[in-house]
Amino acid sequence: MNIDTDHLLYTKEGFIARIILNRPQALNAFSLPMIKKWARVLQDAQDDPNIRVVVLSANGKAFCAGGDVKAMMAGKGFMTDDEKGECWGDKAIDRKRSLTEYIHKVAYTLDSMDKPVICAINGVAVGAGLDMALMCDIRIAADTAKLSGGYVKVGLVPGDGGTFWMTRLVGVAKALELLWTGDFISAQEGLQIGLVNKVVPEAELEKATLEMATKIADSPPVCVQMIKRAVYSAYRTQDLRTALDLISSNMAIVTEMDDHAEGIRPIIEKRKPMFKGI
Repeated sequence: MNIDTDHLLYTKEGFIARIILNRPQALNAFSLPMIKKWARVLQDAQDDPNIRVVVLSANGKAFCAGGDVKAMMAGKGFMTDDEKGECWGDKAIDRKRSLTEYIHKVAYTLDSMDKPVICAINGVAVGAGLDMALMCDIRIAADTAKLSGGYVKVGLVPGDGGTFWMTRLVGVAKALELLWTGDFISAQEGLQIGLVNKVVPEAELEKATLEMATKIADSPPVCVQMIKRAVYSAYRTQDLRTALDLISSNMAIVTEMDDHAEGIRPIIEKRKPMFKGI
């Protein structure tokens, strides 16, 4: 299945859904068509029982520059609608609405997904572009990638969840340093402080990302989804007793599934398991 648009491409290849930002001439800065379709295809991937992993990447020399500079320079908010020649955010309440009703829908949809989402970061990821990468479960960066909170450099505050995700990944002090200075850091430094999971040569970024996505997609899908729920629940809200109660219930369920038997049988038969899911 392919849903191609000017600003965002969406494809399904086997168990993997791919979302590709496709506004390279604008460093993949936000546009209204891009953001609306971004949230919609994420929900499509979540609802599709055949999809097990989602991969987010970008065309061109940058991952995402976040808000549209031309729209901001015009005092018209954070994104444009190139299809209509309009900007969104003429008044303060309009700019708030453009965040909560459009851009934040991507964050809310990602937060409710129980399927893994892997981000491939090429070039620069700055401001809201970095926020969008941090929302994903795993980030693989090209060795040429550059990362920046960026907002303070243009007189803005992190509007798309940057304070939420960055603090959880690198801690309060480092998050404040990065957000207060707006300095760019290299992919290697991002790896050292925990913003990214892996750094690979730029030419190998797509291959490395799809290899990880395939490895996860080839795992028992219900187990993968339960692990994601359990990890985030434990990290954000649960005490030990609640976490162990949830995971014991999950364990009881998966031991009755065919994927459990299939996981054990190949050890004896010396072959690769073939997990089917529900």
